[in-house]
Amino acid sequence: MIVFAAIVPHPPESIPGIGAIKDIEKVKKTLTAFEQLRVDLERAAPDTIVIISPHSELQPYSFVINSSPKLVGSFADFGLAKSFEYKNDTEIANRIRQNCRIDDISAHLHQNPLDYGTLIPLYHLTKNIDPKIVHLSFSLMSYQQHFRYGQIIESIVGKKNSKRIAIIASGELSHRLMLGAPAGFSPEGEIFDRAIIHHLGENNLLSIMNMHKEVVEEVAECGIRSIVILMGAIHEEKYAFKLLSYEGPFGIGYLTARLV
Repeated sequence: MIVFAAIVPHPPESIPGIGAIKDIEKVKKTLTAFEQLRVDLERAAPDTIVIISPHSELQPYSFVINSSPKLVGSFADFGLAKSFEYKNDTEIANRIRQNCRIDDISAHLHQNPLDYGTLIPLYHLTKNIDPKIVHLSFSLMSYQQHFRYGQIIESIVGKKNSKRIAIIASGELSHRLMLGAPAGFSPEGEIFDRAIIHHLGENNLLSIMNMHKEVVEEVAECGIRSIVILMGAIHEEKYAFKLLSYEGPFGIGYLTARLV
């Protein structure tokens, strides 16, 4: 059963040793929201966390499911020699692959290291718990296929499953919120972020999925597909969008919210 669902960002600056003190202070709202989610997640006591990351292996026409028995990653790319290891819930990973095959959705098992879009949320949220992990990517296929992928995940981890499951969509909104932002500035960035938050608050996923391709490309986001998979996975659950924080101190929209 699904006992927890959330949308989170993955700012490297939030990790001590990567971000300077002044950088960590700039993401204070996000860190406060992470702390609230951590407490909520511990209370939910998940056996397994299913996490969708935009920075895991990307195959344009297939979803990738990490099949490594031990899920290992580090922050070495950010100059921090700190590594992490988690147990893979290979039972759920294999069942997702099998059900995708039955449903004619392309999904591949592949052994990969954990990426920073996965490690940063897990660092903040699993300090006191040790659940198994299912590590997923999205693809460049249609939003409708991403929603269907989420529905397949729900068919495995939903009400009929005795395991306690948390689902986390890692992703960020516009990367073009201000001058000096990673992808440069676009006035569309703030408009886009406000629209995403509004549509989520109104439970209007269709409007998100129908956003013009040109606008989505203009704002340089990395969160929509993770969110669509998550919404597909909880579409039969009782959920409500609870905004915990939103900020963009480095020109990237950091949205943190709980839905289940």
